[in-house]
Amino acid sequence: MSEPLRLGIVGLGRAFMLMLPTLAHHPLVRLVAAADPREEARWQFESDFSRADAPARSYDNVEELCADDGVEALYIASPHQFHVAHVRLAATYGKHVLVEKPMALTIADCQAMIEAADAAGVHLLVGHSHSYDAPYLKASELIRSGRFGRARMITASNHTDFLYRPRRPEELDTAQGGGVVFSQGAHQVDIARLLGGGLVSTVRATTGRFDPARPTEGAYQALLVFAEGASATLTYSGYGRYDSDEQLGWIGEMGQRRDPESYGMARRGLVGVSTPEEEAALKNTRTYGVAKNSVAPLSAALGHNHFGPITVCCEQADLRPLASGVMVYADDRRWLEALPAPTVPRAEVVDELYAAIRSGIAPLHSGAWGMATLEVCLAILESARTGREIALQHQVAPG
Repeated sequence: MSEPLRLGIVGLGRAFMLMLPTLAHHPLVRLVAAADPREEARWQFESDFSRADAPARSYDNVEELCADDGVEALYIASPHQFHVAHVRLAATYGKHVLVEKPMALTIADCQAMIEAADAAGVHLLVGHSHSYDAPYLKASELIRSGRFGRARMITASNHTDFLYRPRRPEELDTAQGGGVVFSQGAHQVDIARLLGGGLVSTVRATTGRFDPARPTEGAYQALLVFAEGASATLTYSGYGRYDSDEQLGWIGEMGQRRDPESYGMARRGLVGVSTPEEEAALKNTRTYGVAKNSVAPLSAALGHNHFGPITVCCEQADLRPLASGVMVYADDRRWLEALPAPTVPRAEVVDELYAAIRSGIAPLHSGAWGMATLEVCLAILESARTGREIALQHQVAPG
């Protein structure tokens, strides 16, 4: 068996919890150390990941983790505004990096992160975003094969309860990276760029702030025009009414079975919460070290992760990525390009990181790719603010 990557974790919060099933069960990675200011999270990490011959280590600051000689790579899952400092620190100590999306909050910070990784000779990957998901990678493969001609039009729509899940105050402040454009747009834009060839020329967008009690963007619509003439329309709403998983047979974002009777659950969860402090405390009940069964056995997933209904109109067929594969609609027949069910959720993230570090294979989700996606997200905000179409200059094609 190949030697697993020895991975350290920066930030044992909600992002880490979502990646935990992947990182705990993927055979090509071993969690060896972590940094978090919360004592209960550090204790839980040591309890979950210590072995008789190799105790897991935890630190209350990031620099001590970066200095740990037993760590090869870091998964940086700290809040968005800390990504640039943590990536630069990791590079200083020669650690490879997987940094959560969005990569950063400004293009200048992205450039500083890329420069730091390049100077240190380490790999910098950005994610998880849903463009790692196998159905989207398969759809991209089909497009790039030329079997169905070029992708000409992409339609993506996702409706969730994102804005009504418990939030810390900065998660409702756009200036600090809050709202759906940074946190959810990074997924949807990444997918559209992957399927459309990566090179977005212009963006025209509107955003919605429909609830004064949650004063950040809860929705957006955007038109992306690509360099070769393809276009993509992106719609996202996080206001928790209509749920677009209904169109996907009630298979959820993580490939799990959804209960339609849970309608409105997120909003109901905030009933009785009257202050930002109370809401932050409610969110903390869901974090690592507090939530029960932090590392649970893998349950059988129905299918792969997804990010809502997406259709790609190519010159000779339409493609629809699903949790089970990619539906192909040609002139005279339709069929499913099936994918095997996942054994480890989001395994593609570790696969890409491992291939970069162990085999030197250039990653798709590089720093340059992450910066290009952030540029689109920033353009959505700027276009909505100014009413103008925004031209882009930092775009890259899939490697």
